[in-house]
Amino acid sequence: MTPEIDLTDLKVLTDPFTAYDRAREVSAVAKLVIPGFGPFWALTRYAEARAMLADPRFEVNSGSFMRPPGVPEHCQEYLRTMAEQDGPEHLRLRRLVAPAFTPKRAAQLRPRLVAITERLLDELPGHAEDGVVDLVPHFARPLPIDVICELVGIPEADRPRWRGYGAAVAGGLGPDFAEAIPAIIEGAKEAVARSRIEPGDDLIGDLVRAQAEDGDRLTDTELITVVWHLVLGGQTPVNLIANSVEALLGHPGQLAALRADPALWPGAVEELMRWCSPQLLTTPRFAREDVEIDGQLIRKGERVTAAMVAADRDPRAFTDPDRFDITRSGPAQLGFSYGPHFCLGASISRVQTEVALSSLFARFPGLTLAGDVPRAPDGGTWRPAALLLKL
Repeated sequence: MTPEIDLTDLKVLTDPFTAYDRAREVSAVAKLVIPGFGPFWALTRYAEARAMLADPRFEVNSGSFMRPPGVPEHCQEYLRTMAEQDGPEHLRLRRLVAPAFTPKRAAQLRPRLVAITERLLDELPGHAEDGVVDLVPHFARPLPIDVICELVGIPEADRPRWRGYGAAVAGGLGPDFAEAIPAIIEGAKEAVARSRIEPGDDLIGDLVRAQAEDGDRLTDTELITVVWHLVLGGQTPVNLIANSVEALLGHPGQLAALRADPALWPGAVEELMRWCSPQLLTTPRFAREDVEIDGQLIRKGERVTAAMVAADRDPRAFTDPDRFDITRSGPAQLGFSYGPHFCLGASISRVQTEVALSSLFARFPGLTLAGDVPRAPDGGTWRPAALLLKL
């Protein structure tokens, strides 16, 4: 019997790990119950989930994404990012933009990421009341959008406004999200126009200079869409940083090992992505044809997602998967997805998260939780509603 997971169930929303773990041990395929949606399948085991993400029988398309209502018509063309495209169209765009997102380029950006992080840490005590500060609005949330502004070349004077845009996008679908889109698109247009005149030492400059061997280049519309994609996808570190701080404070032995040997941080980031990734599910795919997985028939046109929350704790792939271990070796976690739609910004996210966490714990060696961590009821994202810390 195929297990069902009701995404309106408060128990699932507050403890998705237990719900998905139980489903995984019954079958590699679970049915997600979501009001307003037809059949929606989740692959719960590592091997099946990873295989699906690279299987051409499943496609990503515009139906994989929800558009906020009320977005002006003139913004619509910029919202269809490469994440919504498959086949030759997707490959062309990825080939053009990939050089700007390599691990080498991310490493070159580290000094600038450190400077942005240190500035926010300088400001953090000023937000504290009786020594207690909420890390989400005062560090975890502004850091990714500040990094994006640096990557895109947004002028310093405009960056406070962009923090508001980032908060709106991180908050999920709603009126604030829809209202932020035209402003983000306008700022992206201005950044692209400046870079066309004089490409800078930033990501947009890299993309303006990018040219394939056959002379193909990105159009202005495609460049603006890349900026929107960065803002949309670049909010993942908000919740990853917050989740990671909670996890490390809950495992003092692991945190002590990191303080004793900073070379362990890159591996720690990978384990944190496995252990407490904010993304519970991948972007849904649509079956191009009838496909049977572990005895369950997924019919043509039906939605299917990889449940990373279950796959990355699958005992078939990970030894003692419920143990948090920053020195873990084994298969790669699926937090950045897999296959053609592997997260383009993974290298930057990794460096950004490493810098954020290592700098935070170095600056405040006595950091402790100031109480229980409330969770936002979100069926797709594991995220704290607040993270109160004693500095």
